[in-house]
Amino acid sequence: MPPSRRNTVRDFARLKRVGQAITMITAYDAAMAKLADRAGIDSILVGDSYGNVSLGFDSTIPVTMDDMVRATAAVVRGSDTPLVVADMPFMSYQTSLADALRNAARIMQEGRAQAVKLEGGIRSRHIIEAIVNADIPVMGHVGFTPQSLHAFGGYRVQGRGEDQKRVIQDAKAVEEAGAFSIVLELLPNDLAAIITSELDIPTIGIGAGPFCSGQVQVLHDILGIDPDFAPRHAKQYANLAATVTAALSQYAAEVRNRSFPTE
Repeated sequence: MPPSRRNTVRDFARLKRVGQAITMITAYDAAMAKLADRAGIDSILVGDSYGNVSLGFDSTIPVTMDDMVRATAAVVRGSDTPLVVADMPFMSYQTSLADALRNAARIMQEGRAQAVKLEGGIRSRHIIEAIVNADIPVMGHVGFTPQSLHAFGGYRVQGRGEDQKRVIQDAKAVEEAGAFSIVLELLPNDLAAIITSELDIPTIGIGAGPFCSGQVQVLHDILGIDPDFAPRHAKQYANLAATVTAALSQYAAEVRNRSFPTE
């Protein structure tokens, strides 16, 4: 049987055009990527949330290019169909256009991703343009941007009141720069709906309500893998923390009472 075709940025545009919601999850390793593929997920984001979820950091700031390249390559090896988009980590694109192009190229060449994602609206427009002009597809990200955590003073909803205009301008700048899609994070529902209606490119929401072109969630959040963390914007479709803990407890008990292994 020939290998399945991997989704492309053209599929994102087609899904928005026909009104079908785009499904996207984050994953950081081959095993989870394989399961997402089997579930029919349209796209996998190798997010710099890898730092929080898998590496034990308290933010995305410490994540390096080497971290992202290794995780991205694992996700690509573990999947056949989803479009794989990889985050450009903190300070991998802000320092210069040369650094931005070099690091985007690493994600494509070493990580084997099909697109990169970077944060920022108007301030990142020239960076997005340069990467797109190098024939590398770019997904934008506005609203709450985790790499700006300290500037925002914590995890806060963006785009309320007078701040609404700024977020709309940021989103339009991302589209005008040539991005094929844009993540809207922690925005009021009505603002996300306005942006989605005014942009031609698909919007992917996380904590931005039901009116975006699609949704992205951290796989570990919706599977309930971390027993101590359950963000309000994520619905838990399983409680794997309890399942895994019970299985490991049973294993430990059987080893200690010598009922496992048997002859």
